[in-house]
Amino acid sequence: MQYFSKKKLVLPEGYFVNSSQIPLAQEVNKLLANCGCEIFPKKSLSEAIKNSNFFVTIQNEVKNKLYGFVRVTSDRGLNANLWNLSAASGNNQQLYYSILLQVTLEKINREMPGCSISVQAPVSSFKSLEENGFIIDPNGIRVMGYKL
Repeated sequence: MQYFSKKKLVLPEGYFVNSSQIPLAQEVNKLLANCGCEIFPKKSLSEAIKNSNFFVTIQNEVKNKLYGFVRVTSDRGLNANLWNLSAASGNNQQLYYSILLQVTLEKINREMPGCSISVQAPVSSFKSLEENGFIIDPNGIRVMGYKL
């Protein structure tokens, strides 16, 4: 099923989406911890990010801080997996999640059409996931894990 966004979301002024500059593992770990997710050894996380098909971040121009992150792995045939979806808590958290999902799903749609998409994500992202067409907890499946 192809993904078509319902509306174009806009980040607050001074924030931007980046998929070219690899984020520091310690910054991603801070974001993951902020979302209540497991953190990883810096070296393992850095390697996982580098070996992913792509990643998307949300950053602030002035503060040079990470506000959102997701990375994608895929066999480019049947499956695409979203890992480490995380967004800074606060008033814009759901917006950050939605923008990460929108950008990521559009790229998967263009570059990996036909892939089934699964996501590893914190509870705080469930609202945005549902708004972007994901079905939460199908058939009682609750956990998907992968050790870095």
